[in-house]
Amino acid sequence: MASHAEPSRVSIRGALLGASLLALSLGLRGDPAPSPAAPTAGRWILDFERDGSVQLTLRRRADGHGNWSSSSDFSVQGFQGLQRPSGSAEAPATFQLARDAGTIRFEGQLNESGGSGRFSFAENPEYVAVLASMGYRAVAADDLFSLAMHDVSRRFMRDLEALGYKHVPLDDLLGMRIHGASPESIRELQALGYDHLSPDDLVSMRIHGVTPELVRAFRSLGYEHLSPDELVSMGIHGATPDFVRGLRSLGYSQLSADDLVSMRIHGVTADFIRDLQGLGYRHVAADDLVSMRIHGVSIAYVKRVQGRLKNVSVDELVDMKIHGRS
Repeated sequence: MASHAEPSRVSIRGALLGASLLALSLGLRGDPAPSPAAPTAGRWILDFERDGSVQLTLRRRADGHGNWSSSSDFSVQGFQGLQRPSGSAEAPATFQLARDAGTIRFEGQLNESGGSGRFSFAENPEYVAVLASMGYRAVAADDLFSLAMHDVSRRFMRDLEALGYKHVPLDDLLGMRIHGASPESIRELQALGYDHLSPDDLVSMRIHGVTPELVRAFRSLGYEHLSPDELVSMGIHGATPDFVRGLRSLGYSQLSADDLVSMRIHGVTADFIRDLQGLGYRHVAADDLVSMRIHGVSIAYVKRVQGRLKNVSVDELVDMKIHGRS
C-alpha cells in the first residue's frame, strides 16, 4: 500500500489564534497601545440591525502610540438611554454601557440607521479594589476598559474561583468571556470528567464548537475518553457525530479519532465509500481510503481501470495512479 502522511495533531494553544487576535485588538498585548496616561476615550460608530441588535465599533488613536479598534454586537437593552430614532434626521444622543468594571458613556448623533460620536470610560473604584484583593494589582485603564466592554464581572471571576480557576490572567479571562467559556459550561464539562482544563483548552473548545452536548453525543457513539486535543481537532475538521453515523451505516464502526480526522481532511466521504462498495471494494481499510484520496484515485478512475482490468486491488489502483497508468 502506498504510504501517506498522517494529519498533524492540533495544538490547543495553536488553535487560540482567534482569541489572541481579539485580545490584541483591545490593547492587552501585541499592537502598540495608547499611552497609559491618556484618558480612555475615542470615537464610536453604531449600526441598528434588523434583528433589534446593534453593531458597535470603537476606535481610539494616540499620536505616537498606535491605535486600535474593535467591533461587537450588543442588545439595545444592554445600554442605558439608547433608543432607536424613528426617522432619517440626525438627533443628539447620550447613552451608556454600565458594567461592573466601569461605565462607558457615549455622546453623538443618531438616526434610524445608526450614528457616531465620542465615548469615554470611567472605571469603578470598587471593582478595582476587589481586583487588588484578588491579586490583580495596578491594572491599567485600558485593561479595565476591556474588562468592562466584555463584562468580566466580579461574579464571573468568583464563580470561576469556586470551580478551581484562581487568579486567571486577565487576557485569559477576556478570552473565556468573549467565547462563552462560562462557569455553567465549565461545570457541565467537569461533570463529564473534564475537570482540569486550562483556560486555553476551554477557549479553544468553545471556538471550535466543542460543547458539553457534543461530548455527550460522541459518548453515545462509544467515544468515552476523547481528549481536548482530539475534540478540538474533530471540531476543526468537521468529524461530527453525523459523520460518524454515516460511516457506521457502511460498516465502519471502530474508527479512532485520528482516523475520523484524517478521513475528513482528505475527503473520504460516505458517498465515496458507498460508490466504492458498489464497484466491489467492500472492506477497504480507513488508511487505504485516505491513501486513495491523497493520490487522486477517484470513482471515475476506478471505473476506467475496471473497464480493461479485473480484480485490481486498492494497492494496485494507488500504485497505478502514482505512476500515471490508467
